[in-house]
Amino acid sequence: QAQFVESGGGLVQPGGSLRLSCIAAGSISSGSAMGWYRQAPGKQHEFVALITPGRRTSYADSVKGRFTISRDNAKNMVFLQMDSLKPDDTAVYYCNTFPRVEAYWGQGTQVTVSS
Repeated sequence: QAQFVESGGGLVQPGGSLRLSCIAAGSISSGSAMGWYRQAPGKQHEFVALITPGRRTSYADSVKGRFTISRDNAKNMVFLQMDSLKPDDTAVYYCNTFPRVEAYWGQGTQVTVSS
């Protein structure tokens, strides 16, 4: 059963940048669409971005123009470059397939945007 391990989160000031990484611990096919999601305290998982096997991308309106998703199929990894971060971006960030599979959630990585 595939699982994902996220890293790269941290504390950053508004306007700053972070680059998140996700590696598949299991046998996730490079033929799968992959997504980044986030969960703020007291809220449900929220879609952030997706990338298809052919590297087509789509973003939530709230992050469009600021975040960039990419993937390295050879390394079974997915990345999220986050620029111009805002306090509202504060959340735990997760990667998963798209559509997501509940059993695949990892520990996530905490992103806190605060001055």
